[in-house]
Amino acid sequence: MKMVFKAFCCAVVISCLLSLAGFSGACEDIGNRVFRLHIIANSDTENDQQLKLLVRDEITAYTDSLFEDCKSKEEAVDAAVSHRDEIIARSRAVLRANGCSDNVNAYVTKMRFDTRVYDDFTLPAGEYDALRIVIGEGKGHNWWCVLYPAVCVPSASSSINDALNDEENEIVHDCDRYEIRFKAVEIFQSLLGLFG
Repeated sequence: MKMVFKAFCCAVVISCLLSLAGFSGACEDIGNRVFRLHIIANSDTENDQQLKLLVRDEITAYTDSLFEDCKSKEEAVDAAVSHRDEIIARSRAVLRANGCSDNVNAYVTKMRFDTRVYDDFTLPAGEYDALRIVIGEGKGHNWWCVLYPAVCVPSASSSINDALNDEENEIVHDCDRYEIRFKAVEIFQSLLGLFG
């Protein structure tokens, strides 16, 4: 009887892992279709946090027009890379206009994000390409959003739906149904990271 119980438990665990691996793959596919913005403040002082938000406003307004003709995440990434100097210059101009001499760095990188709940969708944890803007020492709280599809820019006429397939849209829009799986994927990816 003990052997049957152990075999049953093993079968359940294997079944759960296989199911989770499939869900994790779908979450990874979402990460491959989305381009995010990540802005890190110099520090957590009230002034530095306010400057971060002013830089955010400038960059989201600028990328609104920069990405308006992009038809894919790859085109948005290319646009960000080719306009990196302008992104830095605009960020610095905001700081200088507000009496701040901090340096600014901007680059496109692949980085890990935790599960993030937005107003009407949820992005699962995972690796995402992101435009990362670091103000000064970059030791303050950060702010992030989705640049492609244009979800956080002022004229966001597109939606996350435009970049995802039906299965991926179901995952990001049915947070209640997938909440436990989102957390399990975070744990699963963390464990995989230990071996990678």
